[in-house]
Amino acid sequence: MNYTLFDLLRLIGSLAFFLFGMKLMSESLQKVAGDKMRNILGAMTSNRFKGILTGILITAIIQSSSATTVMVVSFVNAGLLTLVQSIGVIMGANIGTTVTAWLISLLGFKIDISAFALPLIGLSLPLIFSKHAKRRSLGELVVGFAMIFMGLSYLNSSVPDINSNPDILSFISNYSSSGYWSILFFLAVGTVITLVLQSSSAAMALTLVMCYNGWIGFDMAVAMVLGQNIGTTITANLAALVANSTAKQAAMAHLLFNVFGVIIAMILFKPFENLVFGTMRAFDLTLPNTLNGQTTQQANAAMPVALSIYHTVFNIVNTLLLIWFVTPIAKLVKLIIRSNEEDDVIFKLHYINTGLLNFDELSALQARKEIDVFMQRTKRMYKIVKDMLDENKPKNLDKIYARVHKYEEIADRMDEEIATFLTQITRSDVSNKTAEQASAMIKLVSRVESISDSCYLIAQLISTSKSKKSAFSKDMIKNIKRMFESLNIVFDKLEYVLEDKSAPIYIESERKYRDKIKDDVEQLNIEHLKAIKKGSYKYKIGIIYCDLFTEQSVLADHCYHALKYIDELNGAR
Repeated sequence: MNYTLFDLLRLIGSLAFFLFGMKLMSESLQKVAGDKMRNILGAMTSNRFKGILTGILITAIIQSSSATTVMVVSFVNAGLLTLVQSIGVIMGANIGTTVTAWLISLLGFKIDISAFALPLIGLSLPLIFSKHAKRRSLGELVVGFAMIFMGLSYLNSSVPDINSNPDILSFISNYSSSGYWSILFFLAVGTVITLVLQSSSAAMALTLVMCYNGWIGFDMAVAMVLGQNIGTTITANLAALVANSTAKQAAMAHLLFNVFGVIIAMILFKPFENLVFGTMRAFDLTLPNTLNGQTTQQANAAMPVALSIYHTVFNIVNTLLLIWFVTPIAKLVKLIIRSNEEDDVIFKLHYINTGLLNFDELSALQARKEIDVFMQRTKRMYKIVKDMLDENKPKNLDKIYARVHKYEEIADRMDEEIATFLTQITRSDVSNKTAEQASAMIKLVSRVESISDSCYLIAQLISTSKSKKSAFSKDMIKNIKRMFESLNIVFDKLEYVLEDKSAPIYIESERKYRDKIKDDVEQLNIEHLKAIKKGSYKYKIGIIYCDLFTEQSVLADHCYHALKYIDELNGAR
């Protein structure tokens, strides 16, 4: 087998293709997925048992546990699934993959999803060039989905071709007679082969070839199958390389789940094996030969069925044992992979479910808590925007601006879904008081979204000013910072009333402070016009400067109205 530099570059390119597909699918999911998809996934994974059934169903349909776990990582990265929900689906995917093994063993049947990838891209072509943003995002979602399967196929075809050259593994028969150490050795071999082939099905086929040729017995084959369960987790962890911390945690949960299961299987190696033999005796099936290097035609024929039974029993027992420890597993992966706020700016509603059909008096309380989260997130966005003014390194500036842009997109979606939820409350059979609260919250959430829009516009102006050859002068920066200091007081007031719901809001005082900010902006505008006439700075940078402090005034107005609606909401309690 001759593996050249060109083959290595193909492998790297295949990995890049796969990762780009994962990134494209995840990002477009965030744009496309509205409350319907979120609610469908939420309903399908509302408890660990439903999550397991979902994982089994998806894997049985697409015939690839790797593809299922990659999609789960995408859903977590897009904020559509929580870490706990994802673990249930991953457990189900491990059981679902045994369906594939049985189809291969009994029927030789396996769906090649990658064959449909190019037709899918062809069908999505009109969507990609659509002027409608939602349709364009949907087209990107389909392309990303197709690229994931194409990438997996390319990875599989770009690795060293061990499948066509199984003889290179014949030497390992020399290591099959050292008792428990041999089992550990073949566990490692199964892991490595699956890592290399990027396919547990291909690794299983190789295992059967080795059994058929008499290189290893059933014990060693079982050890290789256990190793394959660890090796198959690499695909999801590769996909998580371009994902946020929560998605990385989901991929790590997949690895830990399989590792825990393998440890249990290694401790109970003989009882598991006897369970398989007992099952085969019950159905009057021929048992595989367990003596290394001694095979018969009947024993060889029994190998695929025996290994399929073992694989099924292992995954079902592993799931039944660990299903009760989903929360501890989630806590463990959070300790291993710490959440990073820089990476984890994702859309996620904490308190409300926009798919609820029945509304009661508690619904308004849930919505109020969600608005509090929305306002806290908007306050963080404002702080990030302020940091842009003092950042002069282009790379860091682009990174900060990207975060602000992400916050703004999330704000649009939170506004839409919270407002939809509140509108449904007003139309439902609730008390007049609750309906009044919901109406006040609709106005409040719209104003909070306007605050995020203003923050984003200010970020755009700062980013544009930094890209110009003639940046803001020292006096300009001084004036902008002075305006930010005035806004700080308003945001601090918002934060205060969020933390203490009983805190008084003196609207007349807040209105006067808002008017003072407007007067300061008017004075800055007068000074700006004088500076333009004198030629103190270039017209282009002057326009940006004027737009910036004007938008700061708009931001102050939005904050004032937010306080006004909070006061109105408190009065409706």
